[in-house]
Amino acid sequence: MSRQWDDGTVQQICDDFVAEAEALDGIVSDDGVDFDRPTPAPGWSIGDQISHLWFFDQRAHLALTDPEAFLADAETLLADSGAGTQASVQVGRSMVAEELCDAWRADRVRLIAAARDVDPTVRVRWYGPPMGARSFITARLMETWAHGQDIVDALGIGRAATDRLRHVAHIGVGARVFSYLANARPAPTDPVRVELRGPTADLWTWGPEEAADRVSGDALDFCLVVTQRRHLDDVTLVIDGAGAQEWMSIAQSFAGPPGPGRQPGQFER
Repeated sequence: MSRQWDDGTVQQICDDFVAEAEALDGIVSDDGVDFDRPTPAPGWSIGDQISHLWFFDQRAHLALTDPEAFLADAETLLADSGAGTQASVQVGRSMVAEELCDAWRADRVRLIAAARDVDPTVRVRWYGPPMGARSFITARLMETWAHGQDIVDALGIGRAATDRLRHVAHIGVGARVFSYLANARPAPTDPVRVELRGPTADLWTWGPEEAADRVSGDALDFCLVVTQRRHLDDVTLVIDGAGAQEWMSIAQSFAGPPGPGRQPGQFER
């Protein structure tokens, strides 16, 4: 089955966000999980990953409920980040694991409630360009999945791929132009066709069928690349055309400056 993918309704995205967060919650709630264990993100522990999610879930709630307060907070945060402060991880380092997880859960509930009530036509202010409501909520799901990948990589465990990956892939495709701007490159003008096989064998597609530049393969591989959790050399995507190759080499689905990504050979295919 093939379908040109859209991002669904706000309620559907919220349902999938809840499921993604609860799946990660179940992993980190295991008694044997050491929150001080390093993750593949340099300098970040498992606890730091959860702290980061909690911190920005709080900011996302603020962005939905009090945009002016969010903008003031964002200005302070960006100034502190420029001075080398990592507020999103520092806040959790003074908390024990149970306390941190409880705070993350409570603020996630508040965020989901606000997201379910948002006007689907509103543009939400964030750290990059303003986002449509559906894309904004999808971005929180994407972040939860991506930081969850860091955690399962740190623990050396696998997790089942789900159809929630379609949201991660969708925002990755939508962030193509942003990836160029973040890397100070001219925005691309030629389209790219993306064809991904989902976990239940559905074919998800974006872009015109006649596009010369193409990316195809496993949806999980694509999501790992656009969230910079795997190097392009360590996945099996098929990439045709110089434009598609350039995009995949700098793909970035998250707001902010380019990250260091992962090194070739850091993970087995």
